[in-house]
Amino acid sequence: MGAKHTFCIVFQFSVCLLFYLFQMNRCYAIYNITSSQVLSEEQTLISPNQTFELGFFSPNNSGNRYVGIWYKQISPRIVVWVANRENPLAVTDSSASLTIGSNGNLNLVDGKKKSFWTTDILVPSNSSVAMLLDNGNFILKKDHISEEILWQSFDHPGDTLLPKVKLGFNTKTGETSVLTSWKSETDPSLGNFIVGIAPQTPPEAFIWINGSTPHWRSGPWDKSKFVGIPEMGSSYLSTFKLEEDIEKGTTSYYFNSFNSSINLNMFISSEGVLKIVNLMKYNESYARWNSWEAPNSSCDAYGVCGHFAVCKTSESPICNCLKGFKPKSREEWSEGNWTGGCLRKTELLCKKNISSSASSGGKEDGFWKKSMVKLPDFYEYVQVDYADECHAWCQSNCSCLAYAFVNSIGCLVWSKDLIDIQEFSFDGEDLFLRLAYSELVGRKQMEKVIISLTVIGSSFILGAIFFFWYRWKTDQKTGNIMDTREHIDLIDMSDISRDTLESAEPYDPSEHAFFDFDDILVATNDFSMSNKLGQGGFGPVYKGKLHGGKEIAVKRLSSNSGQGAKEFKNEMILISKLQHRNLVRLIGCCIYKEEKLLIYEFMPNKSLDMFLFDSRRRSELNWSKRFNIILGVAKGLLYLHHDSYLRVIHRDLKASNILLDENLNPKISDFGLARIFQGTLDLANTHRVVGTLGYMSPEYAMGGILSEKSDVYSFGVLLLEIVSGKKNNNFHYHDQLLSLIAYAWHLWSECRALDLMDEILADSYSSPEVVRCIDVGLLCAQDHPMDRPTMQEVVFMLSNETDRPKPKEPLFYFQSALKYNLKPQTDVKSSINEATMSMIEGR
Repeated sequence: MGAKHTFCIVFQFSVCLLFYLFQMNRCYAIYNITSSQVLSEEQTLISPNQTFELGFFSPNNSGNRYVGIWYKQISPRIVVWVANRENPLAVTDSSASLTIGSNGNLNLVDGKKKSFWTTDILVPSNSSVAMLLDNGNFILKKDHISEEILWQSFDHPGDTLLPKVKLGFNTKTGETSVLTSWKSETDPSLGNFIVGIAPQTPPEAFIWINGSTPHWRSGPWDKSKFVGIPEMGSSYLSTFKLEEDIEKGTTSYYFNSFNSSINLNMFISSEGVLKIVNLMKYNESYARWNSWEAPNSSCDAYGVCGHFAVCKTSESPICNCLKGFKPKSREEWSEGNWTGGCLRKTELLCKKNISSSASSGGKEDGFWKKSMVKLPDFYEYVQVDYADECHAWCQSNCSCLAYAFVNSIGCLVWSKDLIDIQEFSFDGEDLFLRLAYSELVGRKQMEKVIISLTVIGSSFILGAIFFFWYRWKTDQKTGNIMDTREHIDLIDMSDISRDTLESAEPYDPSEHAFFDFDDILVATNDFSMSNKLGQGGFGPVYKGKLHGGKEIAVKRLSSNSGQGAKEFKNEMILISKLQHRNLVRLIGCCIYKEEKLLIYEFMPNKSLDMFLFDSRRRSELNWSKRFNIILGVAKGLLYLHHDSYLRVIHRDLKASNILLDENLNPKISDFGLARIFQGTLDLANTHRVVGTLGYMSPEYAMGGILSEKSDVYSFGVLLLEIVSGKKNNNFHYHDQLLSLIAYAWHLWSECRALDLMDEILADSYSSPEVVRCIDVGLLCAQDHPMDRPTMQEVVFMLSNETDRPKPKEPLFYFQSALKYNLKPQTDVKSSINEATMSMIEGR
């Protein structure tokens, strides 16, 4: 019995050992492929840092077998490249292998040595070697020693764009590099959707259906972003680059990689949706979400409204004809089919014969401005330097139907029917549409009446005209003021969050001056471009001069502005209650029809970013001035958080919201997003995350958790920017896009904190003050709110040489390069970003 029992134990052990060895064989990994080392079905090729893996797979248990590359440690599997997309192996064939053939090429063969895929290039010898790199690039090198790459998967992208992979075209060779969707979730063969860069001047990105029919369009590239993607301004999308080499004839679009904690890619789904996918490694696991996608609304679909129409998602119906146009088919239009577009109501004078010009009075065609739009397709570039030259060029060319002058691009004109125009709730460009004179004169009806009456020649009627005109102007002035008061009273107080109103006294309109809209027009020279000071988060700001010579700054929040009644009144209430030398002062307001204006004290030096991030003006901010700005902003925040009647969280503290007076003293501005809170550490979970990426704290950007420590984090980022003269959102170090916070902590941890100092200041600074500021900046920008100091502690540490805690290593320093989810609401504008996380499923 004992012998039998011993035999059973030995037998079971032998079976387990064989099973274990068999499993080891199935999981065996290799690190290169050579003529003597093949990749079989039971093996995978691993990148050196274990990020990527190449091997055989069947997508979602389909009946076919492919060789592909995927993220090694992420489940479910996310495939980023497939070799034999159009020629799958049978799933029953377990003898397939990827080899180096006798001609030195990579060759995928089945058990009968039939080739299913090959690199098919000229290779000097069969001593070549294939490797999978840490960036996901599968390469074929000449040999083990040589660094010469003979072939690489990055030159043949599939449906996924990894960092450093380039999309584009070569005008001299005719070559193109595009992304092509899978046919379905189980079939990686070539699908219906292609993503590429169109060879236009300037270029723009497209999604095409079947390679020719436009599905979505990005708008033209302005040397930093695609102007048809509003959220691209100061977001993770700014990490994308477009390079043009005129001599080689190449145009390439790509993005840079981040640190080892993050994987970012762009891919086109089988349904035709282009997505940015973020894969964040945290505590040995991965969080995954889509941070951006297109098309993302009905208006994103190419040409949904047809020619000469504009699409706006917040309106119903979403399509409307442009001014001077009418639906081509009212029947189709009423049924919700807008693709037929619109027709011109009045023929252009320049299109008519001379003899028929009398029907329009012989008046020259003019231009009507449509603001905040995605510019239409089929633009042409005209080499002129100024906006008025662009206008003159289009005016003198009858074939020119519209024009736009875009900063960083120049003059764009249209000679074909305008299509694919979208109106945004923030950002966008100005489009000037050519119209017949009769379509433009509606705004001059008073002038026409006066001219008609003048012809009568009666002194009595002239006197009556003067009398009634005078009374009308007087009523208008009174009406403007009453209009402003009534509009403020009518703004629904429920628009403002309850926690804001609970601790706020009712707003008394009599506390501020109410300006006549006509006076503001005169003061700003009819909001001329020469008076424009800049573009704020909720609209343009203009310089003005009142009748008495007092200079003012006017924030214009028109009907197209992103700032609604909520933010308008929020700012009115807050600034009226807040009085501090480091807060901007509100002088008054004006509401007239659709116009909403806020009038502030004029800051002759504009905003901090105009100095700090300008290579020519940065030197004007010596260290003493920078330290004064840092301390002034800190005291202003301390007042908001602790000392004011209303306890306020600003929520959008950044360099562009710090104004500078004539002596470069700082004043915090833009309280449209501010919230009132109760208690020192009153945490609020908001449903709407607003602010600017790169300045938002991790807990707020990712979870909507808001407290005064959110402002502390923003102040920490701002402080490091002031010290370094570099912008957190666009900070590069050795071709890697890290955040400024990460770089500062890296220097601090190596006792080289002073290396962060702006090199333009050389040695003209106080080392102890700089080190003190960097310490405080890193303490403020720590990941966890409880680790950050209060503004009371910040002001004390900045003002005194005292012992300070040691900052912890940042884990979320990648946030400046990412935007967690960019789907702007219809009531949230400009720098406001919806920030929700959505999990994605692997294929």
